[in-house]
Amino acid sequence: MIFIPPGTSLGGFFIRLFGNTFCIYEYMVYFIQRLKFVENRRKKHNEGLSNEPISVLCSNYIVPEYVIMPGIAAGTKNITDSGTQEFGDVLLANAVWNYSNGKYVSPHQAEIVFGEIGFNPRPTMVKIAGEHLTEIQKYLRSGRSEFYVHSGPLASGTAVVANTSIIKKQINSSFKDTEGVEMEGYGVAYAVSHALNPKPHTIIAKSVCDFADERKNDIYQKFAAYTSCGFIKELLENVLTYTGE
Repeated sequence: MIFIPPGTSLGGFFIRLFGNTFCIYEYMVYFIQRLKFVENRRKKHNEGLSNEPISVLCSNYIVPEYVIMPGIAAGTKNITDSGTQEFGDVLLANAVWNYSNGKYVSPHQAEIVFGEIGFNPRPTMVKIAGEHLTEIQKYLRSGRSEFYVHSGPLASGTAVVANTSIIKKQINSSFKDTEGVEMEGYGVAYAVSHALNPKPHTIIAKSVCDFADERKNDIYQKFAAYTSCGFIKELLENVLTYTGE
């Protein structure tokens, strides 16, 4: 994830690309140093940290304007013949939903049946909206982006999927316009939606590394990570603004 603190220009950061991870190095070093300063000052004056937990200190010094999650995901459109996705295509989420939520029951009681196992889904969704997404969509429509981007919901679950039956029965049956499957996005979107005001803007943009079918492998993971991070870099340089609010 990338945390962009308010009131800070992109030029104020020392941003590096290590393999498939963006690191905002300068700000995090400052934050850690600041926490150590507060802790040492309290120890010097015989004050404990119990009256102000680290979580409170964090909230005082990390108030991100954006929470951005790049990464890799499985594309789902090719399985259902509802679209075409290629390795490295970026999946930009306008919502993230938890397809793992539900109840396992007997097959005769189930909405979805896998052999002798029945499952009644109870999906929960977090929508991602805001002016920042409007600006991103405007940028994509301009044709200036170097990346091929699909916008739509992402399905998030607790297990790696390499079975087309899961996609067809459990995912597309609930939200047929789902663009991809991954494992972390729902937790990030949920956390941001429950953050204190002013809430950060959320961007989840993961790239296709496989198609969640029986041919699933790791061959395109690094390439997908590269295009995902490249797209985030492009947004940071050309689209996103920092209001300091």
